[in-house]
Amino acid sequence: MITKADKNATRKKRHARVRAKLSGTTARPRLNVFRSNQHIYAQVIDDTNSVTIASASSLDKDLNLTSTNNVEAAQKVGELVAKRAVEKGIESVVFDRGGYLYHGRVKALAEAAREAGLQF
Repeated sequence: MITKADKNATRKKRHARVRAKLSGTTARPRLNVFRSNQHIYAQVIDDTNSVTIASASSLDKDLNLTSTNNVEAAQKVGELVAKRAVEKGIESVVFDRGGYLYHGRVKALAEAAREAGLQF
């Protein structure tokens, strides 16, 4: 039987392997996704300067969410992070799915960010 700790450990290994090859620059920062059981978080990060340019999460009061751990919440977070990044002049990013499968909430966040103006 696979426990949650084992799943998260394998996710972290997968994320570390991907992060060894993937990095955000000033011209093309990294859109990072973190998904917990209750919330979803997204950050646009410039790794060369170690700076978070824009961020959004299901905890933001601007979103007025009834449920914070579903696909609809992920879509709204994706739209919000893309809107905040575009306001700061960022149009192109590298997508970092954080070791998660590109499915469900992670996919919904990515597609909403694309529709709101980010290119990746």
